Amino acid sequence: MELNAYIDHTLLKPTATERQIISLCNEAITHNFHSVCVNSGYVAIAEQALKETPVKVCSVVGFPLGAMSTKSKIYEAQSAVNMGATEIDMVMNLGFLKSRNFVAILKDISDVKRAIGHNTLKVILEISELSKNEIVRACEICLDANADFVKTSTGFSKSGATLTAIKIIKKTLKGQAKIKASGGIRTAETALKYIEAGVDRIGTSSGVSMMNEYHSQLTY
Repeated sequence: MELNAYIDHTLLKPTATERQIISLCNEAITHNFHSVCVNSGYVAIAEQALKETPVKVCSVVGFPLGAMSTKSKIYEAQSAVNMGATEIDMVMNLGFLKSRNFVAILKDISDVKRAIGHNTLKVILEISELSKNEIVRACEICLDANADFVKTSTGFSKSGATLTAIKIIKKTLKGQAKIKASGGIRTAETALKYIEAGVDRIGTSSGVSMMNEYHSQLTY
């Protein structure tokens, strides 16, 4: 197993500079990460930096709250794809979920998925804000909306991924969608535990140190 192939190398801080985004892309090329994950305003810069490399561009949409209108999410997602993103990580509307307005959530996700066509859609649940039953229901809606991945967290809430939540998500999805763990995953040891638990992708801003740790363990 090659750990690098699981990593979405991430920089989503509001203070991220153009130079830092270019550095992120260069690191992703060096380590052959699956993708870089950036805010939509930086998709064009990332696409230019990664042109003619196998590293994909992933953009977040409706980030980090998920509470904006569906039309806004559609526009942001389509704009990101037009600039070169091939993967979209959109935040679920948690207020709709807490209101039990499941129809509105289904429409929110399915409309974005339809808008981006064959490109990959990952839906961020923000598990730190949800009960077990809400996580299950959210996953069921993601399946109904044809999402490609369920993602645990934005990394901007009170906590991130947990192995307990991964078990719940995996049991609910039954292999019909993939799983991305993100938020608080900073070491190779932790990442490997999530992969063993059934995760298909890791979102992290610690990809470089993670790979250094991983290679040192292999050498040892």
